[in-house]
Amino acid sequence: MRQIVLDTETTGLNPRTGDRIIEIGCVELLNRQLTGNNLHFYINPERDSEEGALAVHGLTTEFLSDKPKFAAIVDEFRDYVRDAEIIIHNAPFDVGFLDAEFKLLGLPPFKEHVDNIIDSLQMAKEQHPGRRNSLDALCDRYGISNAHRTLHGGLLDAALLAEVYLAMTRGQNSLTMDLAAGGDDEDGAVKLELAPLADVIVVAASEAELGLHETLLNTLDKEVRGTCVWRKEPETEAPPA
Repeated sequence: MRQIVLDTETTGLNPRTGDRIIEIGCVELLNRQLTGNNLHFYINPERDSEEGALAVHGLTTEFLSDKPKFAAIVDEFRDYVRDAEIIIHNAPFDVGFLDAEFKLLGLPPFKEHVDNIIDSLQMAKEQHPGRRNSLDALCDRYGISNAHRTLHGGLLDAALLAEVYLAMTRGQNSLTMDLAAGGDDEDGAVKLELAPLADVIVVAASEAELGLHETLLNTLDKEVRGTCVWRKEPETEAPPA
């Protein structure tokens, strides 16, 4: 399975008002392993960045003035992402800009060049409802160092997102069927090779929580005028003779 973790930087927030892409960073995963086969472009947007956007990415008009225009890199970019599964944090934003750039060149929308698009922000919201799910927040949550990140950058953010995505989805490959390597048993049954399960994190109850639990059990004892079921040891069956 080939996946591409992708991030862009732009001159502003809205491609419909003429904002353009100024940087693309891509990190390749093959069977959930980083390959090092990454792709990175700085792009001349032929316009200035808005003040707020410039404060985020720090890519000045002067720096970008001698960089290739999007039309000059689009074929290499399309060849790189073709038929891959694309992972983007807040995918509608980046895809909206990519679609706008493709439309200017008379090309089909971005999704028609790739196999699938995964929005890691939506995935994070489903896994951590009600919590902050920015890339920085997810790095903190999963123990991924982003101390070297003072400004946003396409390739740097894509590399961080790749680590975050692998951490978010590490349970997905806890049970695998390797039919090619497993072969068959003598009776013709297919052997399954099971990958090791992820570590189970056990969080012990605090003294305060244990006290509250005991108070609840005492209340239940009074209601049943005896010993509630939660205090009883489970019955074990005798081993067969």
